[in-house]
Amino acid sequence: MPRRSTPPPPVHEQIVDIDVSSEMQGSFLEYAYSVIYSRALPDARDGLKPVQRRILFQMDEMGLRPERGHVKCARVVGEVMGKLHPHGDTAIYDAMVRLAQDFSLRVPLVDGHGNFGSLDDGPAAPRYTEARLAPAALLMTAGLDEDVVDFVPNYDNQLTQPSVLPAAMPNLLVNGASGIAVGMATNMPPHNLVEVVAAARHLIAQPDATLEELMRFVPGPDLPSGGKIVGLDGIRDAYATGRGSFRTRATTHLENVTARRKAIVVTELPYQVGPERVIEKIKEAVDAKKLQGIADVADYTDRAHGLRLVIEIKNAFNPEAVLEQLYRFTPMEDSFGINNVALVDGQPQTLGLRELLSVYVQHRLQVVRRRTEHRLAKRIERAHLVAGLLVAIADIDEVIAVIRSSDDAEAARQRLMMVFDLSEPQADYILALRLRRLTKFSRLELEAERDALAREIEELQRILADEALLRQVVSDELADVAATHGTPRRTVLLEHAGGPATGSAASARRTGTSVPLEIPDEPCWVALSGTGLLARSAQEPPRSGPRVAHDAIAAAVPARTRGDVGVVLSSGRCVRLSVLDAPALPPTDSAPGLSGGAPVAELLQLEPGERVVGLTRLDDDAPPLALATAGGTVKRVSPADRPGKGDAWEVISLKPGDAVVGAAHAPDEHRLVLVTTEAHLLHFAASAVRPQGRGAGGMAGVKMPEDARVVAFGVVHPDDVSRSLVVTVAGSSTALPGTMPGSAKVTPFDRFPGKGRATGGVRAQRFLRGEDTLTTAWVGLEPLRAVGSGGQPVDLPEVDERRDGSGRPLPAPVTAIG
Repeated sequence: MPRRSTPPPPVHEQIVDIDVSSEMQGSFLEYAYSVIYSRALPDARDGLKPVQRRILFQMDEMGLRPERGHVKCARVVGEVMGKLHPHGDTAIYDAMVRLAQDFSLRVPLVDGHGNFGSLDDGPAAPRYTEARLAPAALLMTAGLDEDVVDFVPNYDNQLTQPSVLPAAMPNLLVNGASGIAVGMATNMPPHNLVEVVAAARHLIAQPDATLEELMRFVPGPDLPSGGKIVGLDGIRDAYATGRGSFRTRATTHLENVTARRKAIVVTELPYQVGPERVIEKIKEAVDAKKLQGIADVADYTDRAHGLRLVIEIKNAFNPEAVLEQLYRFTPMEDSFGINNVALVDGQPQTLGLRELLSVYVQHRLQVVRRRTEHRLAKRIERAHLVAGLLVAIADIDEVIAVIRSSDDAEAARQRLMMVFDLSEPQADYILALRLRRLTKFSRLELEAERDALAREIEELQRILADEALLRQVVSDELADVAATHGTPRRTVLLEHAGGPATGSAASARRTGTSVPLEIPDEPCWVALSGTGLLARSAQEPPRSGPRVAHDAIAAAVPARTRGDVGVVLSSGRCVRLSVLDAPALPPTDSAPGLSGGAPVAELLQLEPGERVVGLTRLDDDAPPLALATAGGTVKRVSPADRPGKGDAWEVISLKPGDAVVGAAHAPDEHRLVLVTTEAHLLHFAASAVRPQGRGAGGMAGVKMPEDARVVAFGVVHPDDVSRSLVVTVAGSSTALPGTMPGSAKVTPFDRFPGKGRATGGVRAQRFLRGEDTLTTAWVGLEPLRAVGSGGQPVDLPEVDERRDGSGRPLPAPVTAIG
């Protein structure tokens, strides 16, 4: 008979009735909490999301330092996923890739090897790429072994991980952040490290600093891709409230691709915009007949030369008008919305610039305080052991006798503590002592160590007892970070939307009228700003007028729109520039400041190390051109001694290591003014310098020590002697440029007596403590205007009638005066 199967026992089920709306609400809140706090939003202290923090921490634990070799990204992803991050490998690898992209972060934290993607394409798989920590990442993890932050359990309570990184670099502002949470999002642009550090140090020194004071150091974002930021009002709103927006423009210049055809060459695109996307939008706009005048588009971008997008223009079209259409219909002009949302004490908050800096500064103060306490405890512990060891070495025979006569280690410990009045840690240390430490030389080493430990303990106790000293330590460490990892600003800040377009093109964009193809030949002025912007204007830049919020004029010459001007370079070359190549300003921008201009480097092909020092007329009626070099040489060149053709020629023959510091037209009756780094000013009649040929090397202008240099050169009209002012700015020769505000003095020019050519002049300013050089100087008429590296104004002190008095401290570093 077949076996009869036994039926399974009955299953006792338990069904619980729940309210669906309550269950959905609870589940949604749990999901929202997880996304906000554990995934999408960065911490305001270190600027990292949890996955980024875990990647950097695990790579540091794996020893993937910059001096080590690269390892497979798949290995890093596996370590992070298995030990710290309980999510998929795709999310970890995507976060790791972004940390390595120099077009996404201003200061990358991961050094990638292989294909880490581009703006138009994704990265290779993690099994094909390799990585290690970038040098800047060591700033984020430095001090983790010194109890500077709290550690929390990982997802399975088997390991621990830092709740926040020490972050010796203000990462959130420097690299920005983006993320979409539930009901909120964050979108923060990158900034320049040197500027952010300068603002943080100012806030450390002045805890009550206002937003306006901080914006003198941080005038706006500094995007990895460069480009231009057009309009600063939205940035000011974002820095004040945490929310705002700004527009970014591509960096372009015109080139002749053939003998008769011009092209718009794009060298920088707006943040997160790739060339393939631009090409696609151009083709769509041409097919839809929105764009006219485009003959061809070619992408010559490569890793060696960077971005180069060439847009050829048809012969019958004005390139500036076509460029305006490109800004309007393609991503060559894009908008960035700022939404500064970050976690502060576990709570999502919208923060302005001052709040972001305050949170970071308080974090660094806490980190340095905990690090100091940890180091103090370690040194006190070591000093205690060294003191016991010195006691043992002083009477080593008795120590050995006590140990040999003891039954076991415990008895030896107790007897040592009783006989020599030692603590238990000291007795244990003596029992573990090696015989080679019993020499006379070891005793000398221990005594030296004891004295060094005493000094270190005293210094650490002073830091903990003095809040001002603690702040100074944090400030000095930030200065070292900026000096080591800082780079020059890449993004140009423009107050208005002038850009490279002509005034008529800009007006057409506002009114919708057509842009004329032919530009009439009219009188105009070509002006150079203190930060290197060049523009043309229908009116002469006035010597007095309303202040504008951006930049200052350094030089201006009359010209015609279809004519040429000469651009004098520090290398001693003069380069011919077509006036039409200079952006035209609308009439409202003819006041001091060239916020609608374009950087000279976009209009001219400069050699490495060259900079613009002045402008010159190229007509035959122009007065002689006067030049001065850093080595103290002066020269005047007749306008007739100029080649009839050619785009560049030499105006002075320089000695090795010398450079031109200034150039201006100077008839015989004008005064030539030279200011040296040793704070001496010399002026004499221009007639004392006879005009020479282009190949001549000039003649001695000012007498000065070998280690001094000419820092400024100017020309004063004889009718302006009593109305001109001299501005001198002193600083330290060892300070990082752009980080030390220094002191300034404004003095009437007629307080300085004239001297003969090739003499030493007279002293113009006394140095304060910590100052040993003049960093900047200028002579001219009011209104005076000093600006920082981003074109932001810097207030100068009142006029000081003393010729050789000391200066007044400046609120921010000065880059140029005009």
